[in-house]
Amino acid sequence: VQLVESGGGLVQPGGSLTLACVASGFAFSSSGMSWYRQAPGKERELVAVINTFGHSTYYADSVKGRFTISRDNAKNTMYLQMNSLKPEDTAVYYCNIGPDYWGKGTLVTVST
Repeated sequence: VQLVESGGGLVQPGGSLTLACVASGFAFSSSGMSWYRQAPGKERELVAVINTFGHSTYYADSVKGRFTISRDNAKNTMYLQMNSLKPEDTAVYYCNIGPDYWGKGTLVTVST
């Protein structure tokens, strides 16, 4: 199993970023997927979840209405569209499947 995140970077408050997670080594289209994040000095937290066909999603209250999780099963890729970013969204964002498989993460920094 390999999960590779991309799309992080430095953005000003109120800006937008789209993260991508390219997956390989397992049946992507049959697997629910998640995004987590870990801010400096804090525990890793769940951000969003998407089911196998993308018909069902879940968002943490802190990102609801600002972030959108989606997937393209033909490309084995999951996305996280992040709008109206706030400084408190600064974190390393991780792609996840199940309890054991994580990407290396991509850093998102929201700052002036």
